[in-house]
Amino acid sequence: MALAFQPKDGSIVMCDFKGLVEPEMVKTRPVVILRKHRHNSKLVVVVPLSTTAPTELKDYHIELPSSLGDTGCCWAKCDMVYTLSIERLDRIKQKDRQGNRRYVTLYTTAEQLTLVRNAVTTALGL
Repeated sequence: MALAFQPKDGSIVMCDFKGLVEPEMVKTRPVVILRKHRHNSKLVVVVPLSTTAPTELKDYHIELPSSLGDTGCCWAKCDMVYTLSIERLDRIKQKDRQGNRRYVTLYTTAEQLTLVRNAVTTALGL
């Protein structure tokens, strides 16, 4: 189910990139919310996360701790910034100890969000 609100900056949620064209993101993956759109409450700016390390590490790849699975880290792909509808977003689905599904929103620390924002600036050459 899509979100009906703009998540706050630094939130980690799932994003369905279906409908985009390769080499754009084309599958569902976690993203970091960089910023709420200032004039449109249905849009947010995001950076996708990946558990696959980059083949060639660049200044715009940021390693973050992963809370999404068994891997110890994930990578913010700060060269792939998107402005997307909140209709593409959903909370992260997890199972509790009884096996029941629950929905959560994870968050970066303020320091991690600053690292991601600085890497986006580097990637865009700003």
